[in-house]
Amino acid sequence: MIPRYSRPEMAALFTDEARLGLYLEVELLAVEAWAALGVIPPAEAAACRQRAPVVDAAFVAAVSAREAVTNHDVAAFVDVVQAAIGPPAGNWVHHGLTSSDVVDTAQCATLAKASDLLLRAADGFVASLKEKALAHRRTPMLGRTHGMHAEPTTFGNKMALFCLQADRDRERLRQARRAVAVGKLSGAVGTYSNIDPAVEAHVCAALGLEPVPATQVIARDRHAQYLYACAAVGTTVEAVSLEIRHLQRSEVAEAEEAFGEGQKGSSAMPHKRNPITAERLCGLARVLRGYALAGLEDVALWHERDISHSSVERVVLPDASLLAYYLLAKGAELVSGLVVHAERMRENLLEGSYGLVFSQPVLLALVEAGLTRDEAYRIVQSAARQAHEGRQDFRQLLEKEPAVARALAAAGRSPREVLDRAFDLERALQHAHRTIDALEEIDP
Repeated sequence: MIPRYSRPEMAALFTDEARLGLYLEVELLAVEAWAALGVIPPAEAAACRQRAPVVDAAFVAAVSAREAVTNHDVAAFVDVVQAAIGPPAGNWVHHGLTSSDVVDTAQCATLAKASDLLLRAADGFVASLKEKALAHRRTPMLGRTHGMHAEPTTFGNKMALFCLQADRDRERLRQARRAVAVGKLSGAVGTYSNIDPAVEAHVCAALGLEPVPATQVIARDRHAQYLYACAAVGTTVEAVSLEIRHLQRSEVAEAEEAFGEGQKGSSAMPHKRNPITAERLCGLARVLRGYALAGLEDVALWHERDISHSSVERVVLPDASLLAYYLLAKGAELVSGLVVHAERMRENLLEGSYGLVFSQPVLLALVEAGLTRDEAYRIVQSAARQAHEGRQDFRQLLEKEPAVARALAAAGRSPREVLDRAFDLERALQHAHRTIDALEEIDP
């Protein structure tokens, strides 16, 4: 991943030094497990730990140089480690193991750590949405469907729904962590033919992983689940960002990204304040979803293993982790800093719609007065079209409509009282709090 979208704490997990450092720890733990079983002399196991090389840039370079000869990265790594430790102790490194025992176990340990960072970032994103929802639980605004004016809602309701979705993403991340926090040291086809299961148990326990049945590799549906969880996170951040982009449009102007001191919105037009962060997050979410597909395609491998998944994972697992982490962190910043124009929301709702957002309660009142639904619908639809095209007040047109007066009079109902209730914003939003109330169960 390019540095622009990489945060250092996540990037640190996927360096060559971090990767090879975990390989080395798996190897040393396995040697110590063999010693505990009486297979390796304890003194030689201790020597392996004491003389183990420091995994730094020089070590990485040495492994890379050796790989140019072996054309096998793990074999090169083992050669360099054994040479650094020296015989006879070094001869026990990689005893009974196959490459995937080391690679898969180390990789899963990395993904577990990455999941912990993602979960902390998800906490921040959920908290930002919850805070915004509670702050605007009574801020009325237009609801829109198909991009068109629909019925009243509240900005708090909108943010609460996003918060509930982000909380579901957080649970998906928890489940994905459980799926990838596993290890295997069971040999070439997973049958423990040349390794004692106690070695696997010892190594996994030390790394905080659960031993699982496997072929030569850990089943890749686990990695696909992790990548899906990352993609789901990105999609929710995208949904929030897309909504903000729409609300920031000049003709809507109901909310906008924070605009910093000295910031420039355009190199050519000084008046511009563009939703650049929201647009960036929408774009990156597209990339992240592609990694989920790659993960699914890695699930089907030949027989007990092939390595068609390996090259894919070297790209998608680090990049997906980095992008999901970036999206969650920037998403939280975007929501927390969002400038909400409550008066503009009310203006668009009550004046910009000409009152058309109250068409459904008028329709229902006429049905309750005895008209067929189609008769009532046509009356209200005609008045609504006249209001929209003529930019006239919808209620005033209904008050002048003879068919409305006749229908309500025939039912013994006062047109004024009926329309007062139909156009009552408080009535329309009387139950909107139910979504906000659902946030009480969410612990940010």
